[in-house]
Amino acid sequence: MTKADIITEIISETGSERTDTQKVIETFMKKIKQSLTSGENVYLRGFGSFIIKYRARKLGRHISKDLSIVIPEHNIPAFKPAKSFTELIKKNVPIKK
Repeated sequence: MTKADIITEIISETGSERTDTQKVIETFMKKIKQSLTSGENVYLRGFGSFIIKYRARKLGRHISKDLSIVIPEHNIPAFKPAKSFTELIKKNVPIKK
């Protein structure tokens, strides 16, 4: 599902205008990015948390050049689903093999 699909689904369920819905979705994503950029995690009860994870410095490999490289320490954004959300997925989504 894409952002456009989400917007279309919301419009069909709420009857709101496309431009208003699009603006709300864009603002929501912008606020999450701003919070994470400023070092603040975002918690959405029953859905999950957008968090910042720290990655320590480590050695890696550049396989095509057969070189060792140093990957510096860095932070990355991550999503941690709520327990209830995880359980819902486990119950309802078939296992793909």
